[in-house]
Amino acid sequence: MNGIGMGIAIVALAAGVAVDVSRADHEVQKLAKEVATRGWIVFDAKTERGDRDLFLVRPDGSKLRNITNTPELSEIGGRFSPDGKRMLYRRLPKGKDLNHNKWGERGDLVIANADGSDPIPYGKDGEYPWASWSPDGKQIACLETKKIRIYDLKSREVVKELPRHGIFIQLYWSPDGKRLCGTANVGGQQWNIVAIDVATGEATLLSRKLNCTPDWFQQDSGRVIYSNRTPGLATRDGWTMIMQATADGKNRTVVYAENGQHIYCGCTSPDDAYVILTRWTGDGGIDRPFAIIRLTDTPMIVPEYKALRALYPDAREGPVLHLTNLPAGFEPHWTYADIKEK
Repeated sequence: MNGIGMGIAIVALAAGVAVDVSRADHEVQKLAKEVATRGWIVFDAKTERGDRDLFLVRPDGSKLRNITNTPELSEIGGRFSPDGKRMLYRRLPKGKDLNHNKWGERGDLVIANADGSDPIPYGKDGEYPWASWSPDGKQIACLETKKIRIYDLKSREVVKELPRHGIFIQLYWSPDGKRLCGTANVGGQQWNIVAIDVATGEATLLSRKLNCTPDWFQQDSGRVIYSNRTPGLATRDGWTMIMQATADGKNRTVVYAENGQHIYCGCTSPDDAYVILTRWTGDGGIDRPFAIIRLTDTPMIVPEYKALRALYPDAREGPVLHLTNLPAGFEPHWTYADIKEK
């Protein structure tokens, strides 16, 4: 190719890249506009004072506000009630160790209004571990030392006990109230996702091998979203990706994977149209940047993840809305309830 021809090719290539980038930016902007008024997300993050507070934000990253603002205390793990009117979270003294696997059993359980107002402590330090709302908001399920116990919120009486089936962290109640899910050590293998039938106490294994942070789809009680790491994919140890499994344990598929990133804390929007997640190159710890994707755009695999793309050749590459203006945080949860802006 002569010099003129080569120059034309380079200009054409540059123009093509510009078009692709422009199109990608447009799709991200479209996603941001789409979610801007779709309720609120709560998450916890470290403040400049060194404590942790709960924050509310619109899903596009706008209208961020601190809703606890307690300099001598830290609030973690905010979770809206199913009707979006209240939230529960855990509160502990500033500076107390916050292990990313054990946070649900630390500090006091607190129940407050969805905007953080009128916080009421519910029990002492370490009581009601991994508390999870029932669908009607009248009960909580807790992962006790030997049993799963379901408490009536008003009377605080135990109304049901269930076997743990190896679940040791991260207990959540399905939207239809029929199942609980959690991370379990079972059958000689660690870090499995298990669902437990509330009526019978029977367990179903949903996924094995290095899984954690399970949660139910907010509308579909037949699906669980969770994080998985498969050794040998891209690296010896593998990167962590978001997957989904059916509650009968028969089907699993990737939701979002990004080469070079550990993806955790997957949470669907109340209508299961979107997923918010955290991503970071390192593993462990709790403070990570947030991103949002559409569920209809999944499975999604960011480019150059050849080992995984071979398993999902039709996976898409975006759009991904990175909430870069927010502080790195932990355990996001999403509601479409109307929370008044202050």
